[in-house]
Amino acid sequence: MQTIGLKSSRRDLRPLLAGAAATAACVGALFALLDLSSPVRGPLTLFFLVAAPAAAVAHWLRGLDLWGRALASVSAAIVVDLLVAQAMLALHVWSVRGGVAAVAGISSAIFLSALARR
Repeated sequence: MQTIGLKSSRRDLRPLLAGAAATAACVGALFALLDLSSPVRGPLTLFFLVAAPAAAVAHWLRGLDLWGRALASVSAAIVVDLLVAQAMLALHVWSVRGGVAAVAGISSAIFLSALARR
């Protein structure tokens, strides 16, 4: 009689973790855009502001190894966030909703340009 063993590896958990991260980022963006009050609004919105541009830039960096791509993507996400904040402050149009919407729009444009390149 043969027993069925469950083999768990890191590769099996990657889609699950990616889905959980995408869900958390979307919930953070919705909390900020709909102005809902919650104790997790701040951390989830901050996670969205870093994860959305990082995921979009990661598609441009397919040739790098995992750690190099992660470091470059997070660095680019911080640059995008700072540029959006600087532009909004310079134009005197700062708002949380506007910042989240601007970062979402820029991230979408970066991601779609990476898809169009392929």
